[in-house]
Amino acid sequence: MAAHRGDALLVGGGAIGLAAAYRLAERGFAVRVIDASGGRNASWAAAGMLAPVSEAAFGEQELTRLSLAAVPAFQRLAAELQDRTGQPVGVRTEGTLAVAFNADDRAALDRLTDFRSELGLSTERLSGAAARALEPYLAAGVRGGVLSADDLSVDNRRYLAALRAGAVAAGVRFVTAEVSSLLWDSTGSRVSGVRTVTGAGLRAGVVVLCAGAATGALLPVPVQPVKGQILRLAVPDRLGAAGPVLTRTVRGIVRGSEIYLVPRAGGEVVVGATSEQQGHDTGVTAGGVYELLRNAYELLPISSEFDFVEARAGSRPGTPDNGPILGEVADGLVLATGHYRNGILLSALTADAVAALVSGEPVAPVWRPFGPDRFAGHRSPKPAAAGLTS
Repeated sequence: MAAHRGDALLVGGGAIGLAAAYRLAERGFAVRVIDASGGRNASWAAAGMLAPVSEAAFGEQELTRLSLAAVPAFQRLAAELQDRTGQPVGVRTEGTLAVAFNADDRAALDRLTDFRSELGLSTERLSGAAARALEPYLAAGVRGGVLSADDLSVDNRRYLAALRAGAVAAGVRFVTAEVSSLLWDSTGSRVSGVRTVTGAGLRAGVVVLCAGAATGALLPVPVQPVKGQILRLAVPDRLGAAGPVLTRTVRGIVRGSEIYLVPRAGGEVVVGATSEQQGHDTGVTAGGVYELLRNAYELLPISSEFDFVEARAGSRPGTPDNGPILGEVADGLVLATGHYRNGILLSALTADAVAALVSGEPVAPVWRPFGPDRFAGHRSPKPAAAGLTS
C-alpha cells in the first residue's frame, strides 16, 4: 500500500492493537486507539503461553513457522518495553512439559513429537518418572511426557500494562468507544475513519482494524468468536514455603479435554481453557469452572488446595485455518486479526508487519500465507456491499 505519513486510527486495544500502536507511534505517526473494553478484552483473559513448539499441529506448518519467528520479535519488544517503562513483563523460560495419562494419550503425544522433530523443533521424550522428577506434584498416573524447552510464557496482564505505558510514552492517545462501522470518502473508494455507536465520526489517514472476535461485525471476513473460560488460582504460603509447586507450563489431556497450568511469579497459577462455539458470550459458567478444576486436579492433585482467585471468559478470534489475517483490504484500511490462541505470542511480529504495511514497506515473507485473499469468496469491502456507512 502507499505510505501514510500522518495519523493512524487503530480499532481494538488488546495485545495486537497496543503493540501496533506503539510501533506506529515510534515511527512518527499520530496514533489513536479506539476500544470499548477498557483493556478487559481477550488478551486480558489469556494465559500468556508463548509455545510455538508444544502447539505445533498437523497441517499447520506455516503457522508454526510464523510462531517460531514471533518468539525473537516478542523478546525484543518485551525487553524494549521493560527498558522504556521500567515495568517487568514476567517472561519465563522454563519451557513446556506435555504429559500423557494412558497408552492412547502417549501414542498421540508420540505422533505429535515425531511430527515436530521432522520440522526441526527441539523436544525431549521423558518417562513418567522423569516427568515427575521435573514436576514432583504431578499425578502419579502420568505415563510419560515431552519437554519443549524452547517454549516461553509471559504474564499477559503485566505485558499489556507495559504495552499501554509504552504506547502512552510514545504519544498514543486512547478513545473509549464502540465502533459501529467504517467511514468512506465521497467516492466510496477509500476508508477515511470510523463511526461510533453514538454517531460520532473519527477520521484518520489510515485505519488498522485489530478488533479480534468483533472484526466480523465490521467487515465480511471469516472471523468467529471462540469462547474460552480460564481460571486463576494462588498457591497458599503454607504450600509454597518449601519452593515452587509448579516451575513450568504443564499440559495434558484429561478425558479428551486439553488442560494447561501456567505458573506466575508470586505463586499464581493460570488454568485453562475451555473452547466453546457460543458466539459472543463471555459469561463464566458453573460447568466450565467445574471442568477446569476437575481436570486441573487430575493433572496436579495438589491444585485442590490452591486458593480460588478469579474465573474469566474471553472470545478468541478464530479463523477457518486457525491462522491470523493480515493485509491491506481496501485503500486506507489494514486488517490485523484472527490470531485465535496466539494473540500474545504474535503481537510483536504483527506490530512490525502493520508498521511496514502502513509505511509502504514490504512485509516479512513469513506472512505471505496469511493474507485475507486466501479464503474462498473473499472480496474487497465496499460501502454498499458491506453495509458500511460513508
